[in-house]
Amino acid sequence: MAVTEPAPVVPPAAHEGILRRQALRESAARTYARSLPIVPVRARGMTIEGADGRRYLDCLSGAGTLALGHNHPVVLEAIRKVIDSGAPLHVLDLATPVKDAFTTELFATLPPELADDARIQFCGPAGTDAVEAAFKLVRAATGRSELLAFTGAYHGMTAGALAASGGATDVRVTRLPFPHNYRCPFGTGGERGADLAARWTEYLLDDPKGGVPDPAAMIVEPVQGEGGVNPAPDGWLRRMREITRDRSIALIADEVQTGVGRTGTFWAVEHSGVVPDVMVLSKAIGGSLPLAVIVYRSGLDLWQPGAHAGTFRGNQLAMAAGAATLAYVRENGLAERAGTLGARMLARLQALSADHPSIGDVRGRGLMIGIELVDPEAGPGDVTAESGSAPPPDPVLAVAVQQECLRRGLIVELGGRHSAVVRLLPPLTLTDEQATAVVDRLADALSAAERSSPRRAAAGPTR
Repeated sequence: MAVTEPAPVVPPAAHEGILRRQALRESAARTYARSLPIVPVRARGMTIEGADGRRYLDCLSGAGTLALGHNHPVVLEAIRKVIDSGAPLHVLDLATPVKDAFTTELFATLPPELADDARIQFCGPAGTDAVEAAFKLVRAATGRSELLAFTGAYHGMTAGALAASGGATDVRVTRLPFPHNYRCPFGTGGERGADLAARWTEYLLDDPKGGVPDPAAMIVEPVQGEGGVNPAPDGWLRRMREITRDRSIALIADEVQTGVGRTGTFWAVEHSGVVPDVMVLSKAIGGSLPLAVIVYRSGLDLWQPGAHAGTFRGNQLAMAAGAATLAYVRENGLAERAGTLGARMLARLQALSADHPSIGDVRGRGLMIGIELVDPEAGPGDVTAESGSAPPPDPVLAVAVQQECLRRGLIVELGGRHSAVVRLLPPLTLTDEQATAVVDRLADALSAAERSSPRRAAAGPTR
């Protein structure tokens, strides 16, 4: 595929200078800037234009934040309206017409059983703060401190949220197995693997010698994002709801990345019909601006004033942009559209595996898609898949694919336990033509990365 290079917006030296100064001034903890050395200067919809004049299709979307893509007209209009009105932009947690409109629109999208009896807490501007608020809430309501979380989970980077994520140590969290088809911890996959995961959870909680104190809550992602795009089986998630309800354990659904139509329903828990006790929401609910909340059953609302606060929990511009985004997704059926288009993209990507044995698995839900890359020449891995042995993941190839995608004007992210899963999070406004272009560019990038791999070149051509 030929890659056209538009005329630079700024001289190449200036573009390189910006990148060089970023590397010198910003911390060693920076992430996306390392794998995506671009300088965005303009953006609209799915397209980003860099300072060097190159254009990219953005399948990162602010890690799932941009439900409507960059600078959508309804979002810009909502922000301008607040600015032009002279309304205060900083109000702490005071009531405002903007907040009232946002809350009303948000409640209109929630599962009715929750919306009819819900309370909302506005948190600091990031999803991780909302996770912290959820933990405080359930601990205050139950008088218990222990939490249940899952292998492969990711809930944020602050102390409590990170403790409930997959790589934590020395914490008050019991780790439970998350079911997988491709890399099943029980070596079975499918419904059998999900059933075994549920059985283990029940056994551990009911075993008087299991070493698990009575927990305050279980936190689960309906689709694990950073963990490698692993959808929770609907039946298994219903079992988790039954297990927690029967034992008076609050169920927290982390919908930070899965919410606002991303997976094909407005909220990902709707696929299974599960109504959690607490929902953690951020990213897309702010319409591209920082906003995070928790919504929860009123019976849990037992904490004291100031038990969770934050200076920037009253972000008026984000509430206006968020209300406009929620309404646009709801009124235009973008969740259903994401389900249809995502299924089409999944089918095309799965078909690629016939010619690319380095594709170990293609999975996802709606427009939240992951392609796990493996090294088929290395032999079977340590675990088995539903269809047999699974080759080990190939993070080196994944990095090469990401860079080849960038060369072809496609921005993708990596995830999973070994960063070997290529992740696609396009905006819900993705067109049919853009969806085709994404798959075509990814397929071309994969072929190029395979050809440039030293071990694959030595082994000869693939199938």
